[in-house]
Amino acid sequence: MVLLLALQLLGLAQAPAPEPTVALILDRQLLAIEREMVTLVEALPADRMGFAPAGGEFRNVRTFAQQATHTAAVVYAVAAAILGEKNPTDMGVSENGPASITTKDDVVKYLKDAFAYGHKALKTLTAENFTRMAPSPFGQGRIPLGSLAGIVTWHSYDHYGQMVVYARMNGVVPPASR
Repeated sequence: MVLLLALQLLGLAQAPAPEPTVALILDRQLLAIEREMVTLVEALPADRMGFAPAGGEFRNVRTFAQQATHTAAVVYAVAAAILGEKNPTDMGVSENGPASITTKDDVVKYLKDAFAYGHKALKTLTAENFTRMAPSPFGQGRIPLGSLAGIVTWHSYDHYGQMVVYARMNGVVPPASR
């Protein structure tokens, strides 16, 4: 007891961490995929952003850039639904985001801005509103806010996995794997 008190007085013992909130748990999950996806997009050379595999069953798949902008467009749509706001972005053709996004810098900015908006939305979630129903951003019906929060992360990881394959096909080892 005396040792613990002495350590606390010296600042060597940390106080127990407060219990995490729903918002903190979800926001940390989003931060994890944000770090992985943004660094992956930044790692791929600009001249490879339009890459999409062509052989086998890869016909008509999204390009690397479209994987990123599609992810961002969905993050925007879901975050807007959580916040009860109008979606601030153009979902574009096939939910690939605005057609005006044409350069690597545009893709990186759009992705970062989408994640920032996602963080804003997830930080509003609590144990009390987690099961509240909201209009689905993908058509008719209603969906719990907690389910929407899940979409932000699992959907992003789904496309990140595809982007990892594209990057490796172009000789880029994902930063998260280095």
